[in-house]
Amino acid sequence: MTSHRTILAFLLCLICIAHLPVNAQDSSTAMLIPIEREIDMAAFRHVKRGCSQAADENASLIIVQLNTYGGALDAADSIRSLLLRQTLPTVAWVNHNAASAGALIALACDSVFMATDASMGSATVVNGAGEPMPTKYQSYMATIMAATAEHHGRHTAGPDCGMWRRDPQTARAMVNPDSSLSLTAGEAIACGYAEGIADSLEEIASRMDMQGTRVVTYKATLGDDILGFLASAGVRAILVMLILGGIYMEMHTPGLGFAAAVALVAAVLYFLPMFATGSIEGWVVITFIAGIVLIALELFVIPGFGIAGIAGIVAVAVSLVAAAMGADSVTGFDMSSAGHALAVTGAGAILAVILVLWLTSSRGPKFLRRHAQLTTVLSNADGFVGVDMQPARYVGQTGRAVTILRPAGKIEIGNHIFDAVSTGEFISEGKTVKVVKYENAQLYVCAISSSEK
Repeated sequence: MTSHRTILAFLLCLICIAHLPVNAQDSSTAMLIPIEREIDMAAFRHVKRGCSQAADENASLIIVQLNTYGGALDAADSIRSLLLRQTLPTVAWVNHNAASAGALIALACDSVFMATDASMGSATVVNGAGEPMPTKYQSYMATIMAATAEHHGRHTAGPDCGMWRRDPQTARAMVNPDSSLSLTAGEAIACGYAEGIADSLEEIASRMDMQGTRVVTYKATLGDDILGFLASAGVRAILVMLILGGIYMEMHTPGLGFAAAVALVAAVLYFLPMFATGSIEGWVVITFIAGIVLIALELFVIPGFGIAGIAGIVAVAVSLVAAAMGADSVTGFDMSSAGHALAVTGAGAILAVILVLWLTSSRGPKFLRRHAQLTTVLSNADGFVGVDMQPARYVGQTGRAVTILRPAGKIEIGNHIFDAVSTGEFISEGKTVKVVKYENAQLYVCAISSSEK
């Protein structure tokens, strides 16, 4: 009886195993991430999201499809760092062009395949007008390119043993403004910068011994583009300007108004990309909120401007820098992202100073000056009386008491009669007096002896 039960249990196990789904290894998946646009922080977000989706899909390969003339160096460096840290094999498929920042991204991948008519290289750093940037920028880009080439190491077997898989000097030559090396598909293969020619994904799968691979294409959403736009360095600098400028203007205007609303909206937009990607630490948000609370206490509770206000401003500045560091880093806070974060927030702070100076100047918008300056006219027709400051010129002069000052009375200076108040004892009529001050529209006098005249 026991043996029958054992046989029955064994058969049931075989049936269950037969109905299990096919193992993922039997049908491999490749994640295709297209970059067919200018390299910016939106492109970085696309690649980052694509790599995360590759992990969710249990993909065995990441293919970065490149057709770009380059873009922002900070975004390209972030993509480079992301690809270099991938545990999955990465392939760059240059199906048309990988210039400038695109060449850096291709170089970061484990393997490179190029279409027949594709080209790669020309990584000279240029400004918005297409002119080469100063030498220090070229040197930095050349160093990044060379370091990326060295990351792939040397050949360990065969006739090329000990030679670089990708020569760092070739990478540096791509940046040289005088030559700016570019490679055709054949030239890239000859110098080891490409593994072969591939005009289709099927050819790449064949070269990687992954025939029949299921290809999943990452499709960017409008939300990705918006968050990428907000995460760009220029936009973040403007948001920092609005946050700091709004806080300053609110500190110098009565009540909660337009400036506070601008600062609040700018803060939400500034932190939104970090929240969406989960790249912000909780203490950063807490520090920012604590800074705002301290500034509010300084404005509405504590008179003057002291420790609470200064501490609040420092807390806000620290949180803005820390948030930018988290957004620029692939693996968390690191020194490579600190300089860029400080540059962005520093530029925003300088712009905030310029904005405040303009808004509060005579050339600034009138509707803002009405809230920032006292413009109400107190006219006599409305019952307001101005204070006459002319008697102040008599301070230090001597005169004569024409009535008894007990302590108020009248004095004569020259041919003019004034109301006056004694600062000490009562003063008899006819006594010589000296004006000691003019305060609250009133002359104050003291009696002097004949020897002091």
